[in-house]
Amino acid sequence: MLIGIGGFLGFTGMLLVGSAIVSAARQRVNQLEQPPSVIAKRTWQQARAATTAGAKAWRNGPPAKVSS
Repeated sequence: MLIGIGGFLGFTGMLLVGSAIVSAARQRVNQLEQPPSVIAKRTWQQARAATTAGAKAWRNGPPAKVSS
């Protein structure tokens, strides 16, 4: 019986903590200047540009040294 009560109290606590986390996340998203989808799209474009630049640098190698 005590195990059942303890389990119920633990489950209730988990629900309350989960609810508080969801509420805090919603407030955080509402405070953002741009929606998360716009931020994710911009970050993805930056990552693609960096990957492309890195691949080009890898293929072309370092610039050749000119001896004078």
